[in-house]
Amino acid sequence: MAEIKPFRAVRPKAAYAAAIAALPYDVYNRAEARAVVEQHPMSFLKIDRPETQFPEEQDMYAPEVYEQAAKTLWGMLDEGIFCEEQKECFYLYEISSQEHNQTGIVACASIDDYLNQVIKRHENTKPEKEADRIRHVQACQAQTGPIFLAYRSQPELRRLIEIKKRTHPVYSFCSEEGITHRVWVIEDRLTIEKMMTLFQKMNSIYIADGHHRAASAIQAGLEKRRENPDYQGTEEFNYFLCALFSADELKIMDYNRVVKDLNGYTEAEFLQKVKTCFWVEKKGSEQVRPDKKGVFGMYMGKTWYRLEIKQNYRSQDAVEGLDVSILQNHLLEPVLGIHTPGADPRIDFIGGIRGLSELEKRVKEDCKVAFSMYPTSMDELMQTADEGRLMPPKSTWFEPKLRSGLFIHRI
Repeated sequence: MAEIKPFRAVRPKAAYAAAIAALPYDVYNRAEARAVVEQHPMSFLKIDRPETQFPEEQDMYAPEVYEQAAKTLWGMLDEGIFCEEQKECFYLYEISSQEHNQTGIVACASIDDYLNQVIKRHENTKPEKEADRIRHVQACQAQTGPIFLAYRSQPELRRLIEIKKRTHPVYSFCSEEGITHRVWVIEDRLTIEKMMTLFQKMNSIYIADGHHRAASAIQAGLEKRRENPDYQGTEEFNYFLCALFSADELKIMDYNRVVKDLNGYTEAEFLQKVKTCFWVEKKGSEQVRPDKKGVFGMYMGKTWYRLEIKQNYRSQDAVEGLDVSILQNHLLEPVLGIHTPGADPRIDFIGGIRGLSELEKRVKEDCKVAFSMYPTSMDELMQTADEGRLMPPKSTWFEPKLRSGLFIHRI
């Protein structure tokens, strides 16, 4: 039984929404974040990545950096750039392109549902990344980016969403990437209660993206509980900001790999090693985008190869049968010596949104071999989470990305 509740959002006034809305903080490295803020001074990235407001040599984890995030955020509220809802609401958030459309409900979820595994994760988190976001939440006394959650399709919830979408949105704008973002405010109490009841009937909700933001929000909430031992459970710090989407509307793209060396092998020796577990077909200059599970593209020495895992190395296990596991267990680790892909500097990960040409570019510039992947499915993600297990690092790349800055939750 999931507890999903409305909240009083702090959000941009309509005139500023397009300028403020920003991609998630972890999409950018430090130089890229600084460049975005310099080019777009109102971007919410200046709050999510407050080191962009300091000289380049500034320690990005210093207390004054997080204090600047809070000062900027609440200063924009005082200036009238943001406004605060006068009553608790749900919000609809539609993200659409020519090829894809998805609509989520922006709300607050219970930290207890996360702790009790009603809200299920599928990835590990890194302590240093958690610590950064915990300090950000604590300094701002707010959660500034929604955690991307998924639920199994619910027809009545879809009907309520479609009815509301017939009305005029409070925001409607197109981002630089050609993605349209629309937001509606649901303040009708009857509709809110119907939605809450439908969520209460769900036994499982899944973190699609934002594991570090989720873990940080939970830790910040637990710290608040320790500071307030007489808490009632209804305080805002008992909840975290989320956007909930029906799983059948979501799009997972490939999350590709590039490796900087061949672990001491020549290209010919490496190719022979690959043939131990994979059928190999040379494709020349023809890019290989895998068309089914168990198939991989490999680019090396200006040549593409199609790899297909041999039958006796396949697995029906929820985690071991994932393509990311197959590549890791039968090639990256035993042949290339990459034992901890989430921490090994010899491997890098390329979101499918960048295309296969990005793999060719990286091999030309600073890598020796690249692998294109078949996307992990939502069914695979949910099965892994239902079994209480974790996927290998960098298993999923969701597109389009939710924007930060459109909804802020005070704790």
